[in-house]
Amino acid sequence: MQRRKPLTLALIVGTRGFFPSHLAESGRTIMIRALEQAGVKVVIPPFGATRSGAVESLEETHVFAEYFRQRADQIDGVLVSLPNFGDERAIANVIRWSGLKVPVLVQAFPDDPAKMTNADRRDSFCGKMSACNNLRQYGIRYSLTTNHTVDPESSAFQNDLARFAAICRIVGALKAVRIGAIGTRPAAFNTVRYSEQLLERSGISVETLDLSELLGWIKRMKDSERSVRRKLEAIRQYTNVQGVPSDSLIKMAKFGLAIDRWMADKELVATAIQCWTALEEFYGVVPCTIMSMMSNNLLPSACETDIAGLVGMLVLQSASGGPAALLDWNNNHGANPDKGVVFHCSNLPKSFFTEHQMDYQAIIAGTVGRENTYGTIVGSVAAGSFTYCRVGTDDNNGQIRAYVGQGDFTGEKLNTFGGYGVISVLRFQELLQFICREGFEHHVAATKALVADAVDEALTVYKGWNVYHHC
Repeated sequence: MQRRKPLTLALIVGTRGFFPSHLAESGRTIMIRALEQAGVKVVIPPFGATRSGAVESLEETHVFAEYFRQRADQIDGVLVSLPNFGDERAIANVIRWSGLKVPVLVQAFPDDPAKMTNADRRDSFCGKMSACNNLRQYGIRYSLTTNHTVDPESSAFQNDLARFAAICRIVGALKAVRIGAIGTRPAAFNTVRYSEQLLERSGISVETLDLSELLGWIKRMKDSERSVRRKLEAIRQYTNVQGVPSDSLIKMAKFGLAIDRWMADKELVATAIQCWTALEEFYGVVPCTIMSMMSNNLLPSACETDIAGLVGMLVLQSASGGPAALLDWNNNHGANPDKGVVFHCSNLPKSFFTEHQMDYQAIIAGTVGRENTYGTIVGSVAAGSFTYCRVGTDDNNGQIRAYVGQGDFTGEKLNTFGGYGVISVLRFQELLQFICREGFEHHVAATKALVADAVDEALTVYKGWNVYHHC
C-alpha cells in the first residue's frame, strides 16, 4: 500500500497590539510544538521576521503572504491560530495575498479564569468571531474547531486536527484530478450515467479509452515479456490462486500491465472499467483481481464504468488514507431494519477481507462459461466501522450531489459467493428511503474508517456540492 505524505500547514499566528505580546510568542511556540508532535509539517516565517513572530501590521502581512506564496505548492491547508484577539484584517489579507486556495482552520486559545488581568487575558474567544466575520467578507471558506476555544495541546484539538487533515486531503485530491474511463458503461446500466461536464467544472477530468485499444495493446504482448512475468508474480503474491488456470492468470497480468502503462502515460490516479460482458466474451477473463490490486494500492478502480462511484471512492480514500471499495446496497438481513448486506462479485481490496482467494464470476459464468470468468476476489468483509459515500451528478439541477454516513461491518458470515459484508446502519430504512426518493444509484463507496464529518465538510464547504449527511 502506498504511504500518505505528511500534511503541511501554513500557520498564521494573529496578534493585536494592545493585547499582551508574550501570549503571541508563547502561543506560536505551543502551536508549532503541537503540530509537529502530530506529524504535521509547519510553514511559517522565521520568528524574527515579524514582531512577536505573529502578524498584525501591513508590513507583517506582506511578510507572511510572500513567505506562503513562495511555498504554495507545498501547502495543504492554513491554520489560523489566535493566542490573543488578533487582527482580523491581517489574517484575511495574508490568505488573500498569498494566493492560497486551500482549506482554512480557525483556532482560538482559551482564557484562564485565574488570569484575566491586562497582563494575561487573551480575548481570543471574541477575536475568533471577528476573524471569521472578515474571512466571510473576503469570500474565504473556512473550518472551525469543535469547541469555540481549544488548547492546542489537548486531545480535543488533536481530534480537530485529524478531521481537518482529512478535509485537506479530500480537497487536495479533487483539485485538478485526472481519472480514467475504460470502455463504455454496460448497456443495461443507465444507473451509472454521469455528467462529464459537471465533473470538469469541479476540477475532475475524465480520460476515456476504448476497450478495443486496450485489448489491441495486450495482443502485442508476449507471455515471456519480463514486465508480464513481474505482473504475474504480483498477482500470485496478492491472493490465493489455487485452481485458477495459468492461461487466465497470464491474461490478467497483461490486462493489468496495459492499464498500468496507460495510467502512467495519461497521469491518472483512478479508473472505472467496463467489466462485463465484452471482456469475458472476447478476452476470456474478468478484471476484478487487477482492480482489487489497484484499489488496495490506493489507485481506486470502480466496476461497471461507474465514474461517479469512482469519485466517491477517491473521496473516501483521501479522507481515510486507506483503500476504498465500491459495493452494492444489495440485500436485507432478515427482519432487522437497521441491517443489510453489501456485495460485489468482486473487486474489493484485499484489506477489507478476513480471508480471500481468487475464483470465477458466478453470475456471468452462466452466460459466457466458467472458463471465461476467472479473476474475482471472494471472501467476507472483516468486522469494523466504516464510512459510506455516494457521489452523483444531477444534470437537471446542474450540480454534483452526494450522501455520506457511517456504520459497522458486523463480520457475520453468509452462505453466498463474491465479496460481501453484513452491515449495521442507524436508521437504515430512512437512508434507503432517501436513496430511492432522490434517485441515487445502487452503488456506494466504502472505507474502513470513520470520516463522514470530514467528507461532509470538504464536499459542502470547499467544493460546494449538495451533501446529505445521514447521522
